[in-house]
Amino acid sequence: MNNHTNGKNIFADKATFILRKMLSNPEKKWVTRDFTGADGVSLGMAQGVLETMAKKGYIERVKRGPDSYTLLTNRDELISDWVAEYRFELNEIDTYYSPDNNILTKFKDYLKDKPYVLTLHSGANLITSFVVTDQVYLYFQPEDWNKDILELRQQLDLKELVRGGNIHIIRPHYKKSVFYSAQTIKGYKVVSNLQLYLDLYNFKPRGREHGEYLKKYLEEKGKNLYES
Repeated sequence: MNNHTNGKNIFADKATFILRKMLSNPEKKWVTRDFTGADGVSLGMAQGVLETMAKKGYIERVKRGPDSYTLLTNRDELISDWVAEYRFELNEIDTYYSPDNNILTKFKDYLKDKPYVLTLHSGANLITSFVVTDQVYLYFQPEDWNKDILELRQQLDLKELVRGGNIHIIRPHYKKSVFYSAQTIKGYKVVSNLQLYLDLYNFKPRGREHGEYLKKYLEEKGKNLYES
């Protein structure tokens, strides 16, 4: 599967800003400058990503001189190609152990001003309560990883084990875009529904089942998995 253009992969971190943005507003007529600027990507990257998306048939480009625009026309294929390319294991994960049944609440209180988001079952369960698990998965992106992890471990009394563990602190593969459209649910910061689905899809145990359930659950509530 070739999702690369000019050496760029449309499922790479910064490139996915364009995909995420388009998916979050699927009816919009997009112009290239919608994706550039302070929070966006370079003009060259935007043009390269849109070119590849057009070749793959995800989008249609309507050429009308200065009024040209782009429409997302094949959302389902875009998502199925994305989940085929992406694996949660691309992240770097540090695993610890806590016997504390209340550890998630303690995380929420301790990390309230810090850059974190829950994912996988621990994020999706806040919406669905679908999988009973004591495993906590959270993306963390502090200024100084070693210093902040040490502090976090001391504050929450997280133990290092030779194997096993139930607390998984993740250095994101999508360093920039994993926080895109993050949501707050019951006071917890959680990745977007789209990122939940991407993370769950190839994750064992029970990830795909939970991802499909989440999608169905949101649709029944009149919400869309991808819209922020």
